[in-house]
Amino acid sequence: MAPLLRPYTGGLGTIATLLGVSSVFPGYSLAAASSFDVLDYVDPLIGTANGGHVFAGATLPFGMAKAVADTVGEDEAGFAYDDPTVTGFSHMHDSGTGGSPSMGNFPIFPQPACPGDNINRCVWQQNDRTIAWKPNSVKATPGYFSIALENGVTAEMTTTNRSALYRFTFEQSSNSSLGPVILVDLMDLPQSRTNGTAVVDPTTGRLSGNGTFNPSFGVGSYDLHFCVDFKGAELRDTGVWTKNRANLSQESVSMWADGVNTPATLSGGTFARFHPPENNTILARVGVSFMSVSQACENAETEQPNFDFDGTVTAAEEAWRKKLNVVSIDAEGVSTDLQTVFWSGAYRAFISPQDYTGENPLWDSDEPYYDSYYCIWDSYRSIHPLLTLVDPLSQSLMMRSLVDIYRHEGYLPDCRMSLCKGYTQGGSNADVLMADAYLKKVIDIDWATAYEAVVKDAEVEPSNWNVEGRGGLHSWKGLGYIPTDDYDPYGVGLHTRSVSRTVEYAYNDFCIAEMAKGLGYSADHEKYIGRSGNWVNMFKADQKSSVNGVMTNYTGFLQPRYTNGTWGYQDPVFCSPLMNFTSCYLSADGHETYEGSSWLYSFYAPHDMGALVESLGGMEMFTSRLQFFHESGLLYVGDEQSFLTVYQFHYGGRPALSSHYSHSYIPSQFNTSVSGLAGNDDSGAMGSFIVLSMMGLWPVPGQDVYLITPPYFKEVNVTNSLNGNVATIRNVNFDPTYESIYIQSVTWNGKPWSKNWITHDFFADGGVLELVLGSKESEWGTGIDDLPPSISDYHK
Repeated sequence: MAPLLRPYTGGLGTIATLLGVSSVFPGYSLAAASSFDVLDYVDPLIGTANGGHVFAGATLPFGMAKAVADTVGEDEAGFAYDDPTVTGFSHMHDSGTGGSPSMGNFPIFPQPACPGDNINRCVWQQNDRTIAWKPNSVKATPGYFSIALENGVTAEMTTTNRSALYRFTFEQSSNSSLGPVILVDLMDLPQSRTNGTAVVDPTTGRLSGNGTFNPSFGVGSYDLHFCVDFKGAELRDTGVWTKNRANLSQESVSMWADGVNTPATLSGGTFARFHPPENNTILARVGVSFMSVSQACENAETEQPNFDFDGTVTAAEEAWRKKLNVVSIDAEGVSTDLQTVFWSGAYRAFISPQDYTGENPLWDSDEPYYDSYYCIWDSYRSIHPLLTLVDPLSQSLMMRSLVDIYRHEGYLPDCRMSLCKGYTQGGSNADVLMADAYLKKVIDIDWATAYEAVVKDAEVEPSNWNVEGRGGLHSWKGLGYIPTDDYDPYGVGLHTRSVSRTVEYAYNDFCIAEMAKGLGYSADHEKYIGRSGNWVNMFKADQKSSVNGVMTNYTGFLQPRYTNGTWGYQDPVFCSPLMNFTSCYLSADGHETYEGSSWLYSFYAPHDMGALVESLGGMEMFTSRLQFFHESGLLYVGDEQSFLTVYQFHYGGRPALSSHYSHSYIPSQFNTSVSGLAGNDDSGAMGSFIVLSMMGLWPVPGQDVYLITPPYFKEVNVTNSLNGNVATIRNVNFDPTYESIYIQSVTWNGKPWSKNWITHDFFADGGVLELVLGSKESEWGTGIDDLPPSISDYHK
């Protein structure tokens, strides 16, 4: 078994150290370069309003503990900038997810004093603790979050990997002589608690306990434990509370949902009341653990023995610099806003998945364990390809974790959170992750077991394919598609998404075929290459489409199909921004495409674009159709399936248009405002889309292919942390007004390069890709021999 790797050891040494500062920042003086701090360009508040659901609080890269204020309303990630009231401060969150809130367990809540010194006049119940926060008081930087409340409390917070540290400062007031009260609530943000117990030590004031909760997008339940210690004030008394009544004589309280008292109407916990603190400040240290209360306490004591708030912030900042400084840019002439968009996107891509190694009670293993894969249907397209470039050690740990989940639970997950199985949104897209990692030689992975896992996805239907594997495999193997009226006695799952599942299964099988070829399984390679062509079985060549009542000039769309081979019908515009946009979610009436239209899914055959381009009418018609898709309002770039369509002009021999449309979305849809995302961030998917787009090399996930477009900067450098090699993408004739965004010619390590794509060797071996730019489209990358790989040949 390979030795356990940890993401924060081993050097992701900064590129300045490897190359020398002057080579990293061409044209910058040594003093100017050394004054650069990447954290100055990270704004964690981007995407915290208008449904972006970005986690704004304090965390380490891939850290388990995530501390922030919890607001009322759009609280999927705890804090939302457009929600005006706070109910508490909790220590576990996810970032960018849609749907219901995630985690937010065991919030603590400080009050300056109980009115009239009457303990029952404090505010206890979660639904009653709505304190307005002061406008413009929020400050968020990597590893730090602060907010001022109208009740006179300013809350600051920072984290280590398994613990949070809060610093509460209380304004001087007429109640200051009474001393503050700090409670803990046996609750979570989705109010899913089924049972819980809290204990207070009347001697020390330590608050501890545990609860059982439900995941936000999956099945099952999980147990979580906490441990809170205080410093900075003399303890006055302690007690327990339920609803809005407190008791100073008890030391423990238990809560459960009994059908009458639901979590929403019955919260409770413990509290500590203090004498007035010195300097009006109290520190609260919170350890968390999935294993036990004692481990939660140990996590806090080990990681933060001295309650050193400023030192913890400094350590967190250094961890973030280490992660981010593997990339450097020459941003001469580029606006501060665009730099902030870039670096903030990179920051968000390092928030999840989260390192729960040592915190998995489900099985014993020496392998790493990562959680909060929200969801692989989203993350395989951009998050993991980015991590493979900028943090291959962490990517290795995550892939090993997925393989270990397969060993113990029987299938690779499609989604996973809070130790629970998450819902499958389409195909078995962990297969794409495995192929991508295999082709790019991600280290320390048990490829024999990984291959066994992806083949099981393709061949063995699980009993519940809502949460793993694939459903409808009997039809998939026999008919070559998923019928809209599929009869499936072999497992249970939602009989929807027949079109989108078909094209995703086809690509999943192609990815398995790539692994089979590399591992020497020639018969498997032929079988899965054959099944990868099944997408064409849902392509109705004579299907037409009208948009806004006007017939378009484009024929041929994916359509539902019945078991007997006859065609069904779903308007190709349906589930686009122009028609019933929200009608294709994961529900029993979710229709035949998932979170997108047939217009969108009809572009999805990334392994056989030669055949797809021909099916859509040839190069010119394909390009015209793709332009129409971007210009007509049919596309919503806030869903991850749209990402690849921005760059598919490369397959039509028009790479200049990929550059054009990339710039049409950045910064118009992605900017520095709190509403600065096109959709919710999906655990960093939007952030990674931004970073990869602005770096200029778009990865086709599951293939060793990067589509070349000009970076948004004069130069981008990426250091390979495994060998120190540096890959440089350099623009010649760079224009920061972005009029000249079209490639005229390219050299790779000084030699002419006409292909509009490159392989991962560029990042593994290092080198220089130099792009000469101009203001008009050129012939570069437009020839048949210059196009990206395809199973079928392209035709002129």
